[in-house]
Amino acid sequence: MNKEILRIALPSIVTNITVPLLGLVDLAIVGHIGSASGIGAISVGTMIFNMVYWLFNFLRFGSSGLTAQAFGRHDKAGICSVFCMAIAVALVCGFSVFALQRPIEVVSGWIIAPSDEVWRLAVSYFRIRIWAAPAVLMLFAINGWFVGMQNSRIPMYIAVGQNVVNIVASYLLVFKFGMGIEGVALGTVISQYVGLAGGIVGIRVVMRRNEIESMFSKGSFLQGGAGFSRAELKQFFTVNRDIFLRMVFMLAVTCSFTSIGAREGDMLLAVNTLLMQLFILFSYFSDGFALAGEALVGKYVGAGQTASNLDEKAAARADRTNCVHLLFAWAGGITILFTLAYVFGCEWILTILTSDLSVVQAAAPYVPWAVAIPVASFAAFAWDGIYIGATATREMLISLFFAAVVFFAVYFGGEQIVASLFSAPEQAARRLSLCNHLLWFAFITYLAARSVAQTIMARKIFS
Repeated sequence: MNKEILRIALPSIVTNITVPLLGLVDLAIVGHIGSASGIGAISVGTMIFNMVYWLFNFLRFGSSGLTAQAFGRHDKAGICSVFCMAIAVALVCGFSVFALQRPIEVVSGWIIAPSDEVWRLAVSYFRIRIWAAPAVLMLFAINGWFVGMQNSRIPMYIAVGQNVVNIVASYLLVFKFGMGIEGVALGTVISQYVGLAGGIVGIRVVMRRNEIESMFSKGSFLQGGAGFSRAELKQFFTVNRDIFLRMVFMLAVTCSFTSIGAREGDMLLAVNTLLMQLFILFSYFSDGFALAGEALVGKYVGAGQTASNLDEKAAARADRTNCVHLLFAWAGGITILFTLAYVFGCEWILTILTSDLSVVQAAAPYVPWAVAIPVASFAAFAWDGIYIGATATREMLISLFFAAVVFFAVYFGGEQIVASLFSAPEQAARRLSLCNHLLWFAFITYLAARSVAQTIMARKIFS
């Protein structure tokens, strides 16, 4: 089973690392044009799309767990139904985002409030990139379906291919055709539709492979999922609703962390942004094993649903339990490696991320919080994948809501205490430092609360 876990986890880790390169390529190309306002515009535009698309991650998570269970049941009609429902919802969401581009633009400008020149360029970038919204959200659903079909290699190939196309297209449009920031945006749009085309090709490849082709009828693939039962629709929309609401609460915590840091001053904002990259780096690797949990746990749950006797049910349960134990073993190993890396090499990592030594020095007092990230969060990442595979999305929502409440209660409750104890003007610097420590403590507590809540609820789900 370790081979199965690594077969799914390793390509997923590569995909996780590759995906953010779309924004980084745009930033690098504009950076070589020599426009500081252009760099700011790319940062603002990328932030807008990251926030919008993050809310629609339910398209991937929802389709992966349900598809994996259908795969485990050898239910070809179920696989077709999940795929078709996911694509239909992705299309509706994609065209809705495109149709609502102006309200999104207005609200984003109000929230971010950049300078006039940066915002003018950011709007030009945004209005071109928004044309790719249907492709991006359809690809979310397709990639989730691939994971449910126990295949994470094709999403990896798609991600790598997208970045190659983005580099080439953006370079040509900017430096050969002189399109500036509009060329960067158009290059990204082209790469995202190329990614969608690759996903469609990948669907045909997965269908034709010997180990799964018997699960499909000889007729049209889409016709196999044309008739949705009421039960299928209810389960699909319940799962996706729970994951969507979970993403809203998660986004609330993340945005609040950033906005509170910004309120504490430019230097602490830079410090927090830098240290948060250590959390993101750890998440890339942890999410790889979480994806393995989605695929494999879903498969074993599905196998147990169609077991014809007690022995088969017991075997499916044993496989599922063994998978959970191994996933936690791998997650624990990754946690030890990252914790040691952060303990002994955090300063070196920070100097790679920035050449501004003043920021590195200012980050030093907060490094222990970054060191605590892997230990506090590894169980939450592992359980996320396992819960999605088991489609225990209501429990995921409850645990995230609880953790978000903990985050806000710890920070704002503690902030009142700090403000009352250090209210004198000459204590302002001390107060800011303590509030930033408190912010990190609240974030670590939030991660730990997710881990604890999901561990407690797992006993009921997997009993």
